Amino acid sequence: MNDDVKTRILAAATRRFSKAGYAATSIQQVAADAGVTRPTLVYHFGSKDGLRSAVIDQLLGHWKDTIPSILTAATSRGDRFQAALDVFLGFFAEEPHRARLLLREMLDRPEAMQELFRTHLQPFTALLTDALRAGQAKGSYYDDLDPESYILHVMTAALGTIAVGQATGAVLVDAPPVSRRLDELARMARSSLFVPRPPE
Repeated sequence: MNDDVKTRILAAATRRFSKAGYAATSIQQVAADAGVTRPTLVYHFGSKDGLRSAVIDQLLGHWKDTIPSILTAATSRGDRFQAALDVFLGFFAEEPHRARLLLREMLDRPEAMQELFRTHLQPFTALLTDALRAGQAKGSYYDDLDPESYILHVMTAALGTIAVGQATGAVLVDAPPVSRRLDELARMARSSLFVPRPPE
């Protein structure tokens, strides 16, 4: 039961912080959204700052176990790339508030987020850059590709597409839905990575 309560509170805080920002959100608002009392929220997280830390840790900590297991389970480089991309896009597309919150936090607290990224994401991105270099060595990936820049561009494009996709859609008369834009991003990521195989 406690885990269910904490999960509801974290989900409510993610939505509130992403929509209004940390400063404009009160503990009482999050508690009401989660269907709990203010004392219950404080019991689980201690303070508003403790709640913020728990929300960010949950978002970033997701990758510690998920991505390494995917990269290990996949049988080919193409499978590993597609599986990692699918999980990354799916996690944020499932709940766009996650992407919006990360963008807000990066703008509001760049130094704090840099430290959190080092702790939570660098082990994940190191696996990806190693996989990209191994693919380059075998001739599967373009030799002039810069693995670090590639990963940063794909991650930033994905987060931006999900976080502000509704607003940027107004740029076009007939904008495709965010899901189609993510499919196009995945296509661009694949085509700029894999060296085409010669026809058989």
